[in-house]
Amino acid sequence: MAWNTPGSDNSGDNRPSRQRKPPGRGLDSLIDSVRGLFGGGGAGSILRWVGVLVALWLAFNCFVLVTEQERGVVLRFGTSSRVLQPGPHFKLPWPIESVQKVNATQSKAYSENVPVLTRDGNMVNVEINVQYRIESPTQYLFGSREPEEVLKQAAQSAVREQIGRSDLDTVLGARSVLTTQVRQRLQSSLKDYETGLTVTELNLPNARPPDEVKDAFDEAQRANADKSTAINEAQAYAKKIVPEARGDAQRIRTTAEGYKTSVVARAQGDAARFSLLVEQYKGAPEVTRKRLWLDAVQEVLSNNRKIVGGDSRQILQIPLTDRGGVPVTPGPVSVPLAQPELLPSVTATDSSRSSIPYSGRPERPKTRDEVMR
Repeated sequence: MAWNTPGSDNSGDNRPSRQRKPPGRGLDSLIDSVRGLFGGGGAGSILRWVGVLVALWLAFNCFVLVTEQERGVVLRFGTSSRVLQPGPHFKLPWPIESVQKVNATQSKAYSENVPVLTRDGNMVNVEINVQYRIESPTQYLFGSREPEEVLKQAAQSAVREQIGRSDLDTVLGARSVLTTQVRQRLQSSLKDYETGLTVTELNLPNARPPDEVKDAFDEAQRANADKSTAINEAQAYAKKIVPEARGDAQRIRTTAEGYKTSVVARAQGDAARFSLLVEQYKGAPEVTRKRLWLDAVQEVLSNNRKIVGGDSRQILQIPLTDRGGVPVTPGPVSVPLAQPELLPSVTATDSSRSSIPYSGRPERPKTRDEVMR
């Protein structure tokens, strides 16, 4: 029967009767419970929906999940409050607190070729490879503006500073020390600028002259190589010739010292002999004078050719000897030697003894006083 039929037992209620369903399970039961919570309409149901939405918003806004690679910086009214480590966290709702997440474990790289002037006035292009990561999330976000750009400028400045203090040979062949110095200088600059970055690795893998001056640079390198070769050859020659010269000098010095010693000793011996002769001359002047004369004649005749003749006019040639007593063979003579004239032998008689004086002993030479007289 229709619900609006007169005489029906509806007690004046014109609404159709709601047919109740048996209680179910699963999603239908949940939906039914929610409908029961917010059923009835009016202002009460709206407030209930607003409360649920606010609760959901608070639940999602106050819950923060930080992954393993991230770090969360909590800002309370725009000021850094704390740093959240990996894991779930709760915070005050916005706008009281907010969270900014940064990747603190990711390693970033920066590479660039920088033209640098060395201490000795040469221009080289140096390649820079820098690997870095975020060490302090708070400083990275609020310590300086554009910290990565600050890192690039600081890296170029550190390279120019250290290479500007080194010569070209060090830059081209010994960059390990320069790499350590550049890394320390760059890390110090990043700390002073409060970038929150840390350098994990820095390399200077390549250094070469600019393309515009490459030919001149290669020519200068060849000239330096030729210079080094010439220096090495000169040093090798010096090492060879200097010991020989020192040996010759030592030999000459030793010979001179020996000659000096022999001359001094001979002079001292002659002086001592002369002193002895003076003493003997004072005791027997005539005998000493005659002895000296005989010694002089003997020395002269000992160095000359000797010819001995006799009554039978036979000539006996005695070979000469040098001062050391070694026989000397005379060389060929183009002109025959003249035969010396021999004096006739004299027989000593009584009459001749009285008329011819005896000449067996040579006449004593006259002294200076006798000549003056």
